[in-house]
Amino acid sequence: MRITRVMGAALLALGVAAGPAAADSTPSASPSGDGSAPTEAGTSFRTATEVDQGQTATASGSAGDYLYWSFPADALQRPTVTAKVKLPQEHTGQTWQVDVYDGLRRRQACQYGAQTRTAAAGAASVELACVLRTVRAWSEPWADDPLPGTYYVRLTAVGLKTADLGLPVAAELRVTSKDIGGSAAVDGSLAEPLVPGVAVASATEEDDEDSASAVLSSIEPDDGWSSGWWSDRWVWTAVGGVLAALAGIGGYALTRGAGRPSRVPPGA
Repeated sequence: MRITRVMGAALLALGVAAGPAAADSTPSASPSGDGSAPTEAGTSFRTATEVDQGQTATASGSAGDYLYWSFPADALQRPTVTAKVKLPQEHTGQTWQVDVYDGLRRRQACQYGAQTRTAAAGAASVELACVLRTVRAWSEPWADDPLPGTYYVRLTAVGLKTADLGLPVAAELRVTSKDIGGSAAVDGSLAEPLVPGVAVASATEEDDEDSASAVLSSIEPDDGWSSGWWSDRWVWTAVGGVLAALAGIGGYALTRGAGRPSRVPPGA
């Protein structure tokens, strides 16, 4: 009996030790960093690692891998995606590229920024940046405008040479946004933000309010998704209306004269 218990404990220890090794064999970027922010990246849209704006996500991988992250962007925001790739000491020239996709997985063009850069042979790192267009609260179905919801970032090396395939790399990703304000406001809003699983969750709630929702993404802006109708444009519209009314009153006071003319004929 004692021998059996010893063998069982040994097998259990081997099973626990083999667990992480089996998990490490999966095709995903390995963790890197101090744990205060995401330390891994996904390998596809479905496995993209969720990152909040303002966080610096890190991940370790190999040259030739596709690294995916996702982040939330709300209406009237202009997101900026910056990425830095630390390269090994010995490598040939490498070209890295960062692409951003919206909730419908449509590739969004960068207004400006170095979206693609080539690192010379032996360079220690390469930095990329992509400033998106302002997110609109509503758009025509045929338009390619960025809309509120989840955005995906893909970082990879393009045209990689065979000698560099599989070389270890370390990536850093950071997303920030600038609030544009009412100058980019539109008359309309989406019924729901373009978040993975939101359609499934809405259908589930309609069928059974007590059933669990099937939301696949848990990230959203710190203050929640905006309703899309309020912006500082309303303030400037109200101020403009008040100024127009004051101008009308002032103009009337200046042009009305001394009142009605006298009915007494002159010289009477």
